[in-house]
Amino acid sequence: MTTLVRRSFPGPLVAAGVVVTVLLLAQVPFLRNRLFYAWDDSAAQFLPMWHHLGGRLTSGQWPLLLEADNWMGGNLAAEALFGIWNPVNLANYALVSSFDDLALAALVVKSEFLALLALGTYLLCREYGTGRGPAAAVGIALPFSGFTLYYDAASWASGLMAFTWVVFTWWAARRLVGGGSPLWPFVFGALAVTSGNPYGLLGVCVVLAGLVVETWLRRDRVVLVRLLVVGALVGLLVPLVYLPLLGTSEVTVRAGQGFASNGLLMPRLSDLLHLSVPSHLPLIRTFADDLRLTVPGVYFAWFVVPLLPWLRWELLRQRWRGLVSVFTVGLVYLVLLLGPSNAWMFRFPLRHVQVVFLAVGVLFAVLLTAGLRFDHVRRRVLVTAGVLVLSAYLTFAAGTWQWQRHLVSVGLLAVGTALAVFRARAGRGVCAVLVLGVAATLSLQTSWFPRNWDVADYGFSRSVSVLRAEARGSGTTFPVGSLDPGNVGLVTGNASVGSYTGMSFRAFAAATCMDYKGATCADSLRRIFTPTELDGRTLADLMRAETIVVQRDVLPDVAAPPGWQLTDRTDTRVVLRRIAPIEWPEGRLAHATVEVGRDVSPDDRHEHVRFTKPRGRPGTLVFARLAWPGYRAELDGAHLTTRQGPAGLLVVDLPADAEAGEVRLTWAPPGLPLGIALALASLLSALAYAAITRRGSLDVVSRQSRTPSCPIVPTSSAGRAEV
Repeated sequence: MTTLVRRSFPGPLVAAGVVVTVLLLAQVPFLRNRLFYAWDDSAAQFLPMWHHLGGRLTSGQWPLLLEADNWMGGNLAAEALFGIWNPVNLANYALVSSFDDLALAALVVKSEFLALLALGTYLLCREYGTGRGPAAAVGIALPFSGFTLYYDAASWASGLMAFTWVVFTWWAARRLVGGGSPLWPFVFGALAVTSGNPYGLLGVCVVLAGLVVETWLRRDRVVLVRLLVVGALVGLLVPLVYLPLLGTSEVTVRAGQGFASNGLLMPRLSDLLHLSVPSHLPLIRTFADDLRLTVPGVYFAWFVVPLLPWLRWELLRQRWRGLVSVFTVGLVYLVLLLGPSNAWMFRFPLRHVQVVFLAVGVLFAVLLTAGLRFDHVRRRVLVTAGVLVLSAYLTFAAGTWQWQRHLVSVGLLAVGTALAVFRARAGRGVCAVLVLGVAATLSLQTSWFPRNWDVADYGFSRSVSVLRAEARGSGTTFPVGSLDPGNVGLVTGNASVGSYTGMSFRAFAAATCMDYKGATCADSLRRIFTPTELDGRTLADLMRAETIVVQRDVLPDVAAPPGWQLTDRTDTRVVLRRIAPIEWPEGRLAHATVEVGRDVSPDDRHEHVRFTKPRGRPGTLVFARLAWPGYRAELDGAHLTTRQGPAGLLVVDLPADAEAGEVRLTWAPPGLPLGIALALASLLSALAYAAITRRGSLDVVSRQSRTPSCPIVPTSSAGRAEV
């Protein structure tokens, strides 16, 4: 962190210290609120699904392409968001499945990625020639910046994972510019793409584009070719992840697609003035249609703004060619940060702020490495005081009722800045002060803002055993209301029809009045008991529903329909249960106009039905499956037609001239064979290319790249402190 640190502690030890520090600090939010990391989408979408998929993995079921019991959210290949092709994800799913307490499982996984994010940021700063201390300070600060901590870590887990791998991709690709192996940027780029979050793919594209611009300005054609080759190889993985999503678009609908600006989570440029004030709540529209965030969503690090007057800005002018990629990435994401609020698959521009902070952090570490300036000390003190006073006023103006918190925040900034400048003048201890300040601000923020009220609190237990003990039914359960939100049914042992999805199956959602969280309206009960055109069978029959749980706040008065009985009534719910057992219990066949001998479903993607019928009469098989694109039906080797039935359920039509036989039903995501072929080609090509370049003429450059590609030599002459 100082000259003493550089001389006494080798780089690996400092990197390990960064990881350990972040792991320890990551426990602070959990100690303040044990549900901090199991909030909103993490609670209702990710954690239950991770636990369920981990159980499938440990029982030997792979690949995880379809979860038929999860209905709208069960097309895992098309959802993409769970990263079923990412080996780190799969390992974490297996780990989560061993936990009964999902909140504790969330703490473990989120701490893991916060620590990885810190390590990647540290390595990236070092690759741009910064000192270990400044790199460590920025690396420790970034995981606890407002958006990363309160949104990605607390709620949007896939965003945290994608961002982490983007940082490592940037670091590895920057090493490639300095002569490193092309294998590592490919590996980390592959992890970013296969994380399933489109922001990971966007990040890889922007990072590589920034490095291409920097390399092009250097007129280094060899390195430019290497970057383009790595980018192309990573791009070959995109079809594996996203072709199934595109292939299902004909039957799905996703909210917020297209280009629009409604102000939702769309910051203004002026909001970045407060990136160092821990108590500032920016005036940004939230999901609750409030005009203010309930958490410091644009906070980055306490030390960035107050130390600006003390930095050696001329260094950026001198070294701009080596920092072009940082400027490019930062500028691109700054533009994205300012809107529009909806841009195709990318919504909520505030998501981009963490990459802007990453670029700012790298530049700050570069400047801090050269040491602070101590000429014109009085002028710098006055500018710093003016910055703090202005920050205090703007923060107070945005939230006057929290003036005590603002006073504490500005006081912390003033004391911390004075101590940092004093230690810099002494020549040691600056970055230790910065890190201690990060810990102090984290403690304050998690005390003031122990949870993010901008997103949903679903209010259910995070204990798997408790959820299973409180299970409100058995078999396939249809919810009326939102008592079991999202994917919670997966850990209760019930096959709940309601599930969380990033893309709703259009026909099913319309027929059942179901939203993307798996909640339904009061009219859904009437709808599922309305006779359909299939011999008058109801949707409740065609879904093979065995239990219906009605939320009394949604539908107070409930009577049992014919064939059903009321088995439980409380102040919050009514439970209806089917009286007669479900036919064909070994499969998912719901209705047939032929005589069925046996129906067996060995797994979610396959089903076999033996039947007999009179010759000359067509037949129909209806399955309790959504008719996702990719289903194929065969009768003794001959192709059969599949189509959507009521509510988008899968229907197979049997030919009139068939008297008996076995229908074999299989499903594979659209584009899967092509995606697998391209992914294998990408992997093999990357290995071959890495071997070729290792033996090539770039070996000399690779040896030189053991030192940073653009080192900064700190100065220690009079009036210039070494950091």
